[in-house]
Amino acid sequence: MNIRNDIRNIAIIAHVDHGKTTLVDKLLHQAGTFRTNEQVAERAMDSNDLERERGITILAKNTAINYKETRINIMDTPGHADFGGEVERIMKMVDGVLLVVDAYEGCMPQTRFVLKKALEQNLTPIVVVNKIDRDFARPAEVVDEVIDLFIELDASEEQLEFPVVYASAINGTASTNPEKQDENMEAIYEAIIDHIPAPVDNSTDPLQFQVALLDYNDYVGRIGVGRVFRGTMKVGQQVALMKLDGSVKQFRVSKLFGFIGLKRVEIEEAKAGDLVAVSGMEDINVGETVCPVDQQEALPVLRIDEPTLQMTFLVNNSPFAGKEGKFVTARKIEERLEAQLETDVSLRVDPTDSPDAWVVSGRGELHLSILIENMRREGFELQVSKPEVIIKEIDGKKCEPVERVQIDVPEDYTGAIMESIGARKGEMVDMINNGNGQVRLIFMVPSRGLIGYTTEFLSLTRGYGIINHTFDSYLPMTPGQVGGRRQGVLVSMEAGKASTYGIMGIEDRGVIFVEPGTEVYEGMIVGEHNRENDLVVNVCKMKQATNVRSATKDQTVSMKKPRLMTLEESLEYLNEDEYCEITPQSIRLRKKLLDKNERERLAKKKKYAEA
Repeated sequence: MNIRNDIRNIAIIAHVDHGKTTLVDKLLHQAGTFRTNEQVAERAMDSNDLERERGITILAKNTAINYKETRINIMDTPGHADFGGEVERIMKMVDGVLLVVDAYEGCMPQTRFVLKKALEQNLTPIVVVNKIDRDFARPAEVVDEVIDLFIELDASEEQLEFPVVYASAINGTASTNPEKQDENMEAIYEAIIDHIPAPVDNSTDPLQFQVALLDYNDYVGRIGVGRVFRGTMKVGQQVALMKLDGSVKQFRVSKLFGFIGLKRVEIEEAKAGDLVAVSGMEDINVGETVCPVDQQEALPVLRIDEPTLQMTFLVNNSPFAGKEGKFVTARKIEERLEAQLETDVSLRVDPTDSPDAWVVSGRGELHLSILIENMRREGFELQVSKPEVIIKEIDGKKCEPVERVQIDVPEDYTGAIMESIGARKGEMVDMINNGNGQVRLIFMVPSRGLIGYTTEFLSLTRGYGIINHTFDSYLPMTPGQVGGRRQGVLVSMEAGKASTYGIMGIEDRGVIFVEPGTEVYEGMIVGEHNRENDLVVNVCKMKQATNVRSATKDQTVSMKKPRLMTLEESLEYLNEDEYCEITPQSIRLRKKLLDKNERERLAKKKKYAEA
């Protein structure tokens, strides 16, 4: 059996923030991929604005470096569970993985998730213990944790024989000795070449190429990024595309691109083992196979995790509709959602009975909020409803998604956390005391119970706690109410500008969400009530001016700071009878029914129906 020794295909996998993208950066720099005078941004692989701002990877990306005589193709994958769909498909394209683990934090929920996917594909692992320069780094214990995780996930004997490299990506150093770092990353390159298997060279056999990622370009249309599993593909070649529905389409390969550094390079042909991008097909999709016209053999379809969370997206119909956004019509919103489906395979968009509303399902709150944030930046105006988990029927039983939650907190807060997770129907699986005042708690919690939990968690732990959660499985539904907001809200009774006088008059009733001068309308939520019921208030009230001087001159009074919520916080805050209105400039919370009398009438009806 021939192998291509001049190439290696690897994916870099890790928990959020363990340093994958920084590591790829340094590998690119040290391999001499960039010219000495080339301006390269930090975390060069995170190319879109949201990735740069949040310091997270959202889309999987590929790059390649030349080391000595070998081309190393590297896939940088996201760490968040919400983008797990990206990680799974990458595993099919590579022969090995670099598992990056933080030298202080050790194995986290996402480490478990991504490693499980890699072991299921029988990939060869190399473990990189990163951030070795951190205070309190504990490399030996972290390696033990990794071995335990491998055993727990039923790794084979060969997979357990993984090499370990200790690195500090930010300093660009690595070595096989935890005590002493070499001045460069040679240890990682060498481990890749020595341990990751080279692809099989069967380039004389009939072509098989599978698409794992999609890209879009205004000039050439849809681009399929994937791996040539067998045979050779040339520009101008007539090929067959085996569609997911079983049909076959013929097309000509108009362009082929290889990767080097951050650039795409046009190439004439690609052989077995190469990772390339192909254009020329109008409607190519993830998981489809390209093969010769006369020998049509499809590769197994890529399995993609199902969405677990859904929201209703609606056309904005508030009194302020159309004032701030460029795209406000149903047609524009529908076109934008369909465009998103072109590249995002974990997303689903279903029409509803109303032409102005769509049910959008995704992998989690972050997945959907990133889509909403991108839309508002592009000038869209829309409304969304409260996120809801997707309930499935399995063997005649109603089942809901359950998440594995890992919480790291100082010891003093463990009681409060256990109580709050217990109230959300969570079950404790494990408790580890590291002996340095920090405790790690592991729970299984229904996803319903986690919606809106982050804000409560941060106030319970005064910001000292770290929470990570990842989808585990679908289990029979927990009876009763799980999670949800307990407090009622303060709702504006009229339209106008919020005044200092009006706000100060209701400050003692709860927490205010608006600043003086903010435009409000009837039915808009302007604060959180201290009690469980909703309260209608007037924040636009002005002080009556008279020409009589008061004996007690106006005292100087200070106003409390309002709580201004981010998009994620607003989505988590919503109740069933509320919408979040999103425009390029504002995020507003509102009642579905703006009129107070209508809301009361509906509440009465509900009461009678229940009685």
